[in-house]
Amino acid sequence: MIKKPQILSLFALLAIAAVFLAFPSAKSTASVVSKKEKAERLWKTSGHADKTGEPFKHWDAEGSIPSSCAKCHSTPGFKDFLNGITDKSERIGTTVECDVCHTDKERGILRSHPSVTFPSGVTINDLGPEGLCLECHQGRASKITIDTKIASSGVPNDDTSSTKLSFSNIHYFAAAATQFGTFVKGGYEYAGHGYDARFAHITGYNACNTCHSPHSLQVNLNACNTCHLGVRDPKDIRYVGSQVDYDGDGDITEGMFYEIQDIMDKAMTTIQRYAATVLGRPIIYNPDANPYWFFDNNGNGVVDVDDTTIYNAFSVRLLKAAYNYQVAKKDPNNYAHNGKYIIELLYDSIDDLNTKLTSPTDLSQMSRGDEGHFDGSTEPWRHWDATGEVEVACSRCHSATGLAIFIETGTNVNKEPTANGMLCTTCHTSPPAIRTLAVVPFTSSGLTASLGDSSNLCLACHQGRESKASLDATIAANPTGTFSFKNVHYFAAGATFLGSEVKVGYEFAGKTYAVRQPFPNHLGKFTTCVQCHMSTKVVEEEHNWTMRTHNVAEPLKENCVPCHGNDISQTFKGADPEKFDFEQIRPGNIPDYDADGNMKESLKEEIAGLEDALYAQIQTFTLNVQGIRALYNPSAYPYWFKDLNGNGIVDPNEATSANGYKFNAQGLRTSFNLNLSKKEPHGFIHNARYIAQLLVDSIQHLGGNIGIYTWR
Repeated sequence: MIKKPQILSLFALLAIAAVFLAFPSAKSTASVVSKKEKAERLWKTSGHADKTGEPFKHWDAEGSIPSSCAKCHSTPGFKDFLNGITDKSERIGTTVECDVCHTDKERGILRSHPSVTFPSGVTINDLGPEGLCLECHQGRASKITIDTKIASSGVPNDDTSSTKLSFSNIHYFAAAATQFGTFVKGGYEYAGHGYDARFAHITGYNACNTCHSPHSLQVNLNACNTCHLGVRDPKDIRYVGSQVDYDGDGDITEGMFYEIQDIMDKAMTTIQRYAATVLGRPIIYNPDANPYWFFDNNGNGVVDVDDTTIYNAFSVRLLKAAYNYQVAKKDPNNYAHNGKYIIELLYDSIDDLNTKLTSPTDLSQMSRGDEGHFDGSTEPWRHWDATGEVEVACSRCHSATGLAIFIETGTNVNKEPTANGMLCTTCHTSPPAIRTLAVVPFTSSGLTASLGDSSNLCLACHQGRESKASLDATIAANPTGTFSFKNVHYFAAGATFLGSEVKVGYEFAGKTYAVRQPFPNHLGKFTTCVQCHMSTKVVEEEHNWTMRTHNVAEPLKENCVPCHGNDISQTFKGADPEKFDFEQIRPGNIPDYDADGNMKESLKEEIAGLEDALYAQIQTFTLNVQGIRALYNPSAYPYWFKDLNGNGIVDPNEATSANGYKFNAQGLRTSFNLNLSKKEPHGFIHNARYIAQLLVDSIQHLGGNIGIYTWR
């Protein structure tokens, strides 16, 4: 069961208090009546009060509302549901009235409804007043619904049309399914892909009733303007940190609404192309006629008056995509509730259909997710979903709240709620004010460092979790024993950048190692994390820069080409940034690190050559000394495995924790250094010399010949 990933600030408490105190009992009767009348007037302007609307008129001809619909389409039905009665039809003529949300409508006392179970079977707990909203705005289908239908159909493959695969409608205004994302799996989530979880807005605006008026249902746009300055239409709002082009149109300033609409158009085009060319059964979508999908009789792609035959030729692949399109369509405010979840569903639907199209939809310019800090679909944020809490040892860097706690207290002692990526408050006290960390402790090595600016926030997490010190302590406890592999952790860029200043790599006795690089050889420019990763184009005459907002992905190529040119063969100023490739960088003073005689290959290729040499040495050493070869698979934990059949390849049956390799002390040190290089994929930029030194000295530590590495 999932706990609500929300911490209530003073603003949140005030917002909720405003709901509970709408009709204060201490006031006079006249005052209470006035408050009640005001609430009723607001309610009468809402869809919840519209007796003429389809949600409440749909069953007039039948004379009663069936039990499967009564909970959300009548007040008696909801009250019966709360009392455990779910098999009773209800009378027509009511709407969503005061009794649905209030136990005492005269005094404005709200019902408590802290747990809600979604169609997927997932229960969300620890809810506030928004639990009442979630009960009806959750949809009536989920990924589980589609998978069950597919399993029971007996269809032999994903691309065979079948009358047994009828369309499933998630239902209307399933805002809660959108907002909670992969927690409740309202959309069809494809195997092998991660998806955003509950959309994390700013503290105090994470629940239905803190954005929407509980009576009129309107959103207070003035509150939006606190952060989204000058926005008059919520459709123009773009998430902070969303600096990728989701729909591939070249515009990364447009509102999330427009990004999603364009992707929906691409999804529809792909659905129709697949139905026509792969199944030979053209399809059309009519948003105003249930069940929405019909045969396109003349194949013209638009709804004609005679396109009324219900589509009954779905394949498995088409059914999944059609369902996701409807998920997006039936929550018209999805861009506000959890736009990135919708984008992921649509993108993956297009991608899946593309596998069978001779003319696939071009996804090359589109982006499925954000830069890693804000990409809630990825493993660094989703790893703890099963428990709903991030364990203490991981909470500093893998929760939205842990870093702030670490900065304020110097430690983390409690589990933190799972996150959907960073929040503003992860790095900011109150935007634009940035948290400060004067000195960064490298916890594993026991050393400290500082880059003198807000890059210290980056170092707090990108430092690794093991080091020379921790390995030495492990070995000292059992000098002749064997040891499970020690993983430095991922993207330890601060550790490689600072090199021997923080001694995260295993540095061998009697050797000297590089400190932060490539300075002072970088001409005094871009000497910290934020200067490289978050700067705008440098004004070269003044040698200064300004900050880009929140985009901490790759540095701007415009800042690199004045010195590095387009690639390793062009080092002239004024080169074309569009042709620049970071992986082709090779400064002119770089030696032949891997001793292959090639002085024109990139720094990345130099480091890769050394990695290959060390890996070969580790295999030889472990086979000769320990009697069985150690093999490395960077994509399967714990990365090092025993070569059971001696074929030199990590086979699927070998890539298991039970088959993890146990190293002696020499193997532990050197396997650690190889993995450090592998798990810091940009070490060739951050500090190539330090990485190269670790790799070469590891080869020597295992008895390899390093005489060819004359630069060392």
